[in-house]
Amino acid sequence: MCIKLKELLSWKTKKGELGKVDLPKGHIVVYVGESRKRFVVPLSYLKHHLFQALLKRMEEEFGFRQQMSGLNIPCSEGEFAAVISGMQS
Repeated sequence: MCIKLKELLSWKTKKGELGKVDLPKGHIVVYVGESRKRFVVPLSYLKHHLFQALLKRMEEEFGFRQQMSGLNIPCSEGEFAAVISGMQS
């Protein structure tokens, strides 16, 4: 499934009943930058070498034990957008 960069960057989730967040099947939540902006990305991104480079940086900075839910990606929002764009081209 191909998601356009504009759709990915503008993805909004809705709070459902009991405080659960609606997350499309086959997607994960990542938090990017110092402000921890929330993005929803397809699981298939985890296999891409550009995204794996971000995961390696995450491992080096935070280790495998993170206190917060979701993946915390240590890069700027602009860098994250460039990586996603590069993955889709």
